[in-house]
Amino acid sequence: MERVGVFICHCGSNIGAVVDCARVAESVKDYPGVAFSTDYKYMCSEPGQEMIQNAIREHNLNRVVVASCSPRMHEKTFRACVAKAGLNEYMFEMANIREHCSWVHAGRNEEATEKAIDLVKMAISKVCNNEVLMKGHAPVTKRALVVGGGIAGIQCALDIANNGYQVDILERTPSIGGKMSQIDKTFPTIDCSACILTPKMVEASSHPNIKLITFAELEKVDGYVGNFEVTIRSKARSVDMSKCTGCGTCMTKCPGKADDEFNMNLRKRTAIYTPFPQAIPNKPVIDRESCLKFKSRKEGKDVCGVCAKLCPAGAIDYEQQDELFTERYGAIVMATGYEQFDHSIYGEYGYGKYPDVISGLHFERLVNASGPTQGHIVRPSDHKEPKTVVMVKCVGSRDPEHGKSYCSRTCCMYTAKQATMIRDHCPDTKVYVFYMDVRTPGKLYDEFYNRTREEYGVEYIRGRVSKIYQDGETLRVKGEDTLLGRQIEIDADMVILANAMIPNPDSERMAQIVGIGYDKDGWFTESHPKLGPVETHTAGVFLAGACQGPKDIPDSVAQAGAAAVKVCALLSKDQLETEPTVSKVDNKLCSGCGLCVPVCPYKAISLETIQERVAGKTIERQVANINGSLCQGCGACTVTCRSGAANLKHFTNAQILAEVDALCQTIL
Repeated sequence: MERVGVFICHCGSNIGAVVDCARVAESVKDYPGVAFSTDYKYMCSEPGQEMIQNAIREHNLNRVVVASCSPRMHEKTFRACVAKAGLNEYMFEMANIREHCSWVHAGRNEEATEKAIDLVKMAISKVCNNEVLMKGHAPVTKRALVVGGGIAGIQCALDIANNGYQVDILERTPSIGGKMSQIDKTFPTIDCSACILTPKMVEASSHPNIKLITFAELEKVDGYVGNFEVTIRSKARSVDMSKCTGCGTCMTKCPGKADDEFNMNLRKRTAIYTPFPQAIPNKPVIDRESCLKFKSRKEGKDVCGVCAKLCPAGAIDYEQQDELFTERYGAIVMATGYEQFDHSIYGEYGYGKYPDVISGLHFERLVNASGPTQGHIVRPSDHKEPKTVVMVKCVGSRDPEHGKSYCSRTCCMYTAKQATMIRDHCPDTKVYVFYMDVRTPGKLYDEFYNRTREEYGVEYIRGRVSKIYQDGETLRVKGEDTLLGRQIEIDADMVILANAMIPNPDSERMAQIVGIGYDKDGWFTESHPKLGPVETHTAGVFLAGACQGPKDIPDSVAQAGAAAVKVCALLSKDQLETEPTVSKVDNKLCSGCGLCVPVCPYKAISLETIQERVAGKTIERQVANINGSLCQGCGACTVTCRSGAANLKHFTNAQILAEVDALCQTIL
């Protein structure tokens, strides 16, 4: 016999100021199945949980309903609470009367109270149909994969490895390092980026628990938390890594030329190359698109081959092909980083048309000692030192019409940093910064911004730039000064655009491969913005760094450490508990149509052949089979199944219909 305890939470004034909680508790006390009903100010607090546990014992309750906030916030809290009192944790139901009632109404509201009563009655009807469920167990592969070899990926891998676990870093480019390897200085301390990053890169490459898989990409992910089966495509380097010593002889005479992506195409590189001097692994790769050997082969010829002739180790291998291999991991960390917004969409800025209109990352390569100009700040067009520089902020940020609606967080600070670097390198150069707002939310950030203006003499102009065009040897920058209320024109030698941060172009494809969520802009989404900032909705997959959203280096490193802690906690267990709220299939009803297979986002469903006795004969037919370890309980299969064979445990058709019936009785 059902004996339901109902507990209504005021949530301070979040619910209590709008919903009459005492009336809700009173209204449902005689509802069928209810044995006890009460309200309390903070049900999630320790006294509130003790109240629930005491009521379970005193009133012999076998089911519990708590009406409070979102289940995403405290469902685990209350499940653990009822379990301590001896109930199965799935004999608990939660009604959301905060987000669904009080937060969508204003002031003390009769309608909000009536709606809360309806929601509680629905929860009571469902919990009366709940069944005892038991968690399962799955083994754990004590090894992790970090996808992305930037500073976040490196730090995460080091933290995991230092705790004694094996970890692989998967990087799509020939070297680890990411965007930080392209930056000259970091804010607000103006210390050398390479001096911070390079030791981390060396430590990762030499760590006994870390394996670097560079120039490779994620191809496929199967399996589930604790037991992911990952297929990786190792791209052909045309260089045998086991033989190459990294001497660099092959690069000295290579006649093939290509744009140098690492240096933002500000100079050319050879067809066989390492991305930058401190690259790890410091062994070259052949760019087949610019290699004369491979280009001639497409034309039916076979010329060049200089690098093979020069290589003393015989490491050049023109016949090398991409290879696929599969590894097993217990956890995956996505640390794929970001890209720059393509500001060519702003034709009025002249990017691509005028060589002296550059991006912030272009400037980083110009000012870097190992860059194309050996650290001299010069105009790309004529290599002359600029005497007037204009910097334009929010290029692509906070512009929902042409760019992105969000703030990229780092632009204000790296613009201030670059302005001070210009003044340090070229004291006579005048620097102007056009801005919408200045946002410096970080330790010592605002102090740094004030120094930029007061000590370095950088002039900030509040307003947008409307047009940039060539006028002789200078660039005419037209904009507005909203503080003075007038139009303004500046003749500049160079313009630096502060581009927005955007996800990698293939972030959506990567999310689909791994089976995690992403937002409208392509950033990977966390399971909860406050309580699960590094987890995803796919168990065992975590986030680190700017793949989740715009971040600077300290935030990326901090999140990498947080993700590493989660991974280590997972890998420390010999077995993992698996949620029982998964789909099941009634073979008697399943027609084997297979519609549920492509619908499942977690690849948990497959068709299998079973044998049945029908009219004295053995026949074979196909039915859907659900892997309970892969299933995440989303329910997509249940709404797709035409025969009604698929059902989701804890959200069965009978349970949902019981809620609907409860609501219909109230309406009628």
